Amino acid sequence: MNHLFNVYPLNDITIVKALGSYVWDDNGVQYLDMYGGHAVISIGHTHPHWVRRIDEQLHKIAFYSNSINIPLQEELASKLCQMSGKNDYQLFLCNSGAEANENALKLASFHTGRKKIIAFKKSFHGRTSLAVAATDNPKIVAPVNETDNVIFLPFNDEKALEKCFAEKGKEISSVIIEGIQGVGGIRIADESFLQKIRSLCDEYGAIYIADSVQCGYGRSGKFFSHDYANVNADIYTMAKGMGNGFPIGGVLISPKIEAKFGMLGTTFGGNHLACAAALAVLEVMEKENLIEQAKQRGTYLLNRLKSVEGIENLRGKGLMIGFDVPDSIKDLRKNLLFNHHIFTGAANPNIIRLLPSLAIAKRQVDEFIDVLKEEVGSLSANSSAVV
Repeated sequence: MNHLFNVYPLNDITIVKALGSYVWDDNGVQYLDMYGGHAVISIGHTHPHWVRRIDEQLHKIAFYSNSINIPLQEELASKLCQMSGKNDYQLFLCNSGAEANENALKLASFHTGRKKIIAFKKSFHGRTSLAVAATDNPKIVAPVNETDNVIFLPFNDEKALEKCFAEKGKEISSVIIEGIQGVGGIRIADESFLQKIRSLCDEYGAIYIADSVQCGYGRSGKFFSHDYANVNADIYTMAKGMGNGFPIGGVLISPKIEAKFGMLGTTFGGNHLACAAALAVLEVMEKENLIEQAKQRGTYLLNRLKSVEGIENLRGKGLMIGFDVPDSIKDLRKNLLFNHHIFTGAANPNIIRLLPSLAIAKRQVDEFIDVLKEEVGSLSANSSAVV
């Protein structure tokens, strides 16, 4: 009997070791990781500095509650604000992206005294109560999560946004938007659209929440992908790449929002081990210049992908890249994994997502492109032969 609650469709692969941009299964087979476990691996699997930071902290203290001073939290907050360029913001630490978005939406409502939330078609913000209500996927919204407080608008539609604010502006607590939609299929928010959100939030007193859980932490070639629009959000949420695999999330909050005792809380958020892991990530990102590398490697990967005949609608920024897979080669992702031992991500319908470590080497990009060309060519030839 399987005692695990069966909610994941699993590939029959057991990964037991990882290093850099490679992982190995229990049979010793090496895989190239072009997905980073849902964009979580930011500095490379088991980076030695990350391992050392966690190990050293584990031998001191792993956990105590937020009822005492934890200097590592202040060290992390200071480093994060400095590297992100949000020097006058403050950090609330939690455990995941869903929890970060949940707390951000609550903060906005506390601050404004309002209930309505604007979210967008094909959005994904998490699976907890408010976060899932603001996610455009009815299949994962339980009846208890249903609310009429969330308004879904078309992505990148400035006129629809203006109309909604004109009609309901004084009811709107916040606008929550991914700078690049991940689960939605690597859909990039127009810079003018983000600027319009900023101006309308200012005009109507609403809070701009930049969901940076997947598109943040340097992945896009800037610390937050929203930074491409040259606007500051009121709240940034983050997780995934923040801990390089150690569970941690964060809410970066502008000075316009005042902290009050008891308004937010967490048992495990900001624990000693999580802070050590997150500090290691920032230290490696800074030392190895990984945000700039993500930009350069992303440009190189995009340019190489342009030479692959058969894939469609290539898009992305930095190392957050997607392309469409025609029905004629619909087995591409499966074949990359099982025939060539390369992990990639998916988004429906027929979209491949590439979210490798920011430290991926040029030769590993070339390795991927060579295999991709071979497999696309083979599938295309077989499809033509059948026709």
